[in-house]
Amino acid sequence: MVVMAVVSAVGLAADDRVLVGAPIWFKPFKFSVSFVAYCLSLAWMLSLLPRGRRVGWWAGTVVALASLVEMVIIVGQVMRGKRSHFNHETPFDDALFNAMAVTVVILWLGTLAIAVLLLGARIADRASAWAMRSGILLALAGAAVGFLMTQPAPGQRRGVSEVVGAHSVGVPDGGPSMPLTGWSTTGGDLRIPHFVGMHALQLLPLLVMVLTTLAPRFARLADARVRMRLVLLASGVYAAAFTLLLWQALRGQPLIQPDGVTLTVAGLILVAAVLGTYGSLRVPTPLAGKTTTDVSASKELVS
Repeated sequence: MVVMAVVSAVGLAADDRVLVGAPIWFKPFKFSVSFVAYCLSLAWMLSLLPRGRRVGWWAGTVVALASLVEMVIIVGQVMRGKRSHFNHETPFDDALFNAMAVTVVILWLGTLAIAVLLLGARIADRASAWAMRSGILLALAGAAVGFLMTQPAPGQRRGVSEVVGAHSVGVPDGGPSMPLTGWSTTGGDLRIPHFVGMHALQLLPLLVMVLTTLAPRFARLADARVRMRLVLLASGVYAAAFTLLLWQALRGQPLIQPDGVTLTVAGLILVAAVLGTYGSLRVPTPLAGKTTTDVSASKELVS
């Protein structure tokens, strides 16, 4: 995937073709970079399993192979000048998209198997354990948003339309979009909650690493209970934000044009985050010897 990211970057610079309102190599570039982060995170989590490593190895291998097949199809369609997703133009295009649908289901099931292993694993540092568990569950929810994209949009009919499915809600795909991300600026976009959900896999464990790094400087963070409560709070806030973004997209509302209801809910989530952080930091710290041990265990886990 790292190699494919480089190849796609070269394609972006050398190939001026545009497909559905975006540079034709933009999709394989985004997918390859996303798979790099996704698979590295899963590999790190699997390395921490005290038991079930062989099952985890097989699940990880399934995820890697499914990702590879999906990328081969995406790049192959780019080379043909065709869209890979939602394309039913010819029997061949239809077969390729159906194959991609199968690989996505396999990838999701492989990740689910890893999630089950993590949920049952006894990991020494509880903050790290809950960051990984929450991260992979949110990633599964984010990946599941992709299934919503395959539903027929208004005016589309299975077996009749050449394109069945869409990223955008309320507007056609390929319209005005945000720079870099390509997310719609005129309607809802299911890629937003899809992206946010899947990358909880990196962001929540990253939070633990930040808290562990800051622990020697801030006595409160040296308390394992404080770190765990902050991680649980962050997981809840992240889940609420993901749900809000999904709800906003399904209502056909652009990310950058939220209505009063969306802003109100976002404000409530922010207030809950601030109050929750204040409450978590008020937890009394244990004796110094215990905090040192806790921090050392967490640092060892992160390393």
